Amino acid sequence: MSSNKGEHQTVPLSVLLKREVANEKIERPEIISGQANQSKKGEDFTLIKSECQRVLGDGVTTYSVFGVLDGHNGSAAAIYTKENLLNNVLGAIPPDLNRDEWIAVLPRALVAGFVKTDKDFQEKGQLSGTTVTFVIIEGFVVTVASVGDSRCILESVDGSLHYLSADHRFEDNEEETERVTASGGEVGRLNTGGGTQIGPLRCWPGGLCLSRSIGDLDVGEFIVPVPYVKQVKLSSAGGRLIIASDGVWDALSAEAALDCCRGMPPDAAAAQVVKEAVQPKGLRDDTTCMVVDILPTDKTNPPVPQPKKMTKGVFKVKFIFKKKSSGSTSNMDDEYLEPDVVEEMVEEGSALLSERLDTKYPLCNMFKLFTCAVCQVEMKPGEGISVHAGSSSGRNSRPWDGPFLCVSCQEKREAMEGKNHSRNGRYSSGSE
Repeated sequence: MSSNKGEHQTVPLSVLLKREVANEKIERPEIISGQANQSKKGEDFTLIKSECQRVLGDGVTTYSVFGVLDGHNGSAAAIYTKENLLNNVLGAIPPDLNRDEWIAVLPRALVAGFVKTDKDFQEKGQLSGTTVTFVIIEGFVVTVASVGDSRCILESVDGSLHYLSADHRFEDNEEETERVTASGGEVGRLNTGGGTQIGPLRCWPGGLCLSRSIGDLDVGEFIVPVPYVKQVKLSSAGGRLIIASDGVWDALSAEAALDCCRGMPPDAAAAQVVKEAVQPKGLRDDTTCMVVDILPTDKTNPPVPQPKKMTKGVFKVKFIFKKKSSGSTSNMDDEYLEPDVVEEMVEEGSALLSERLDTKYPLCNMFKLFTCAVCQVEMKPGEGISVHAGSSSGRNSRPWDGPFLCVSCQEKREAMEGKNHSRNGRYSSGSE
């Protein structure tokens, strides 16, 4: 009589993932969101998708997606991005990854998804563009990808403020100005004649005041869709996100936005932020706000953090509470306080695909050798071009190594780095 011991048995991936969750006892927060908008041009859009499944049919491995898209020169780019960006990001994630691997590849997949969305939209020949602030929450891990001047901020329950996005306005970003100038763009203010210059710094041709966006066919390719990406892990105490278009941030500081809605549930909080932004000077731009509370599952009310001083610009791991030493004579409670930690996992802002699509993971686990790392089109052996080929970054110059791009995506990469100029720019009066 034969024994089955030692024989290989196939176990469905969904079962393995359920075991993974059970074994690791991954805590799943309660995520509650609200949004508000006052519209002037009708070019702001939002995206909310909750309870998305990493593995179809498995209700355990879920994540949530939130986005704010601020269109300019029309709404087509914002609408297209809202409808296609998430699928393009997911298409760049290899199948059959466990949770930790899935989270680890998100930053690279977000870059690929943003670039593919931009490339596909530009092929439609429409001239509009959009900023994007795109947030994926998996457990207590928050991953944010952004281009443009919409913004996402986080307040942890101790009152610490964390900036999870980067502004890509020329006016506020000297590094981006230098990059665009080096790639062949001209950055300056609008010249009204007689040597008089007015308004913010803009890139010519096109007149866009942003160095990164999706769309904007009438601007040089050096206005790139490569997002700034930040990934952080919250403590189980959770926190509050505010995601908003520049209609909010042009009127309110991050501290003011948090202060004006503290203690309110998300819907009321978002409405209050928009009200505070519009009230002083009236509605001058589309003004959109989303508030997302990430709560421990045993709590139903929004967190009410105690405001802290000197918290602006907190990026690194921050330990707020420490355990008492055994010899302490402090008047603090005898119970040890759990440290409230916001751990920075990833922060990447480079505009170079050779840096952003690189990986420390084994190639076989991250990329299909004969699939374009951006558009996911299948290629024949030998057709792919290494993303490192001709790279201006010496430390990553490995033209024989993957990931690989198809000819079309390689041309786009070269154009973004100023190695060819594929667009004939023209002035757009509707530029951001």
